[in-house]
Amino acid sequence: MNFGSLKLYIDGQLVEATNGGKQTILCPANEEAIAEVAWADEADAQKALEAAKKGFKYWSVLSLSERTEWMSKIRTAILEKESLLRQAIINEMGKTYAGSYEDIEAITNALEFYPKAMANIKDEKIPDQENTHRHVMVHQAAGVAVAYLAWNFPLLNVGFKIGPALASGCSLIIKPSEMSPISSYLLGEILHDIKFPAGVVNILTGPPEKVATTMTKSNIPSVVTMIGSTQTGKQVIADSSSSIKKLSMELGGNAPFIVFEDADMKTALDLAIGVKFGNCGQICVAANRFFVHKNIYDDFLTSYVDRVKKLKLGFGKDRDIDMGPLVNSQGQKRMMDIVSDAVAKGAKIETGGKVPEGFNKGYWFEPTVLSNVTSDMLAYQKETFGPIAPIFKFETEEEALKLANDTEYGLASYLFTEDVERQARFANELQFGEVQINGVKYAIYLPHGGIKNSGIGHDCSVLALDDYLIKKRVTTSI
Repeated sequence: MNFGSLKLYIDGQLVEATNGGKQTILCPANEEAIAEVAWADEADAQKALEAAKKGFKYWSVLSLSERTEWMSKIRTAILEKESLLRQAIINEMGKTYAGSYEDIEAITNALEFYPKAMANIKDEKIPDQENTHRHVMVHQAAGVAVAYLAWNFPLLNVGFKIGPALASGCSLIIKPSEMSPISSYLLGEILHDIKFPAGVVNILTGPPEKVATTMTKSNIPSVVTMIGSTQTGKQVIADSSSSIKKLSMELGGNAPFIVFEDADMKTALDLAIGVKFGNCGQICVAANRFFVHKNIYDDFLTSYVDRVKKLKLGFGKDRDIDMGPLVNSQGQKRMMDIVSDAVAKGAKIETGGKVPEGFNKGYWFEPTVLSNVTSDMLAYQKETFGPIAPIFKFETEEEALKLANDTEYGLASYLFTEDVERQARFANELQFGEVQINGVKYAIYLPHGGIKNSGIGHDCSVLALDDYLIKKRVTTSI
């Protein structure tokens, strides 16, 4: 499928890049050209900043009911274009058809949830101990927000930013990843078609060193928010120092998946498939290191390998497909390097470990399980961000905790045990922003955020509004 020539969305208009720049986008499943997108540079970034500055002046003074009405219009228009948007996600990411719905669900839920959440944000009265003054903390929109988004969930990531930004009264510049910009550019067309207020939302992408750096170093943004790698996050923090900005970042992860001998084995196995091989493992909260108690290690490994061997690879709208390709050739090479490193250091390939037969085009890699994995291997040390499941054996609670926490990252963690005291101990001692016990749940109303090098702030939930609001104390003499 080809989506034609797509334009930037700046100041309410669909426009070509100032320098006429174009970039061809390839489908990762077959390496076929699927779109030509306008490729922004420094001049376009500056135009977007100025447009957003103007858009903020308009949007921030609208009533919440007026902002809500506009957000509802966006939501309705997205649902009307659901089929096209899902096709875009499938083609730009190689996602399964079922997987593409998660993006639609997330952005539409965000557009519905955040106006309601904003309505519950109330001014806070502060008692005056001497009874001489009245004090109140009021909430106001922070200003222009710039959002840098990862490629793995193109519209879900947009939803996590556009929902709280617009509900709070901020204007927004969206920079989708250079690898998956099509669905975001189509969103720009939707905003143009519904005549959304000019400058309030702007969408453009291009080389990060030109587009992102220009916007981050500018004094115009009050908020810089991103979803991406820890390395990129550190660079954004460094570039933002030209002025004081609010920062919110969801960065890399290295999630442990811990299974004790008293765990519900079926539940653990089911979720060990879903949180590892969903989206081809290209999820920041994907289980990255599997720690299994020695008494059940062999049984878990045998059952897990059997399940992994049954996963079906493919591309398109086939609803029976379990996994698509990696996003690019670099991801494919990284999988090969991780497996080669593990095998060279004594690991065993239980299944997978190579490009699947018959998939000569695109960036495919078999769902892979490694055993006999040790801490000196890349599979332990680095975020895999792909379909490789390394299985480790542990003996004691102390060992499991030490191994799980032995990472610079602190985003998600998963624990399976029926022991209530153990649940409480691990919930307290696991150094991750999320600890999920005997199950997994993500939703727009649940906080999502990491600690350590996995980020600052939160996506989702009412907590996300904090990134786009400032608090002002107003004191009046009695």
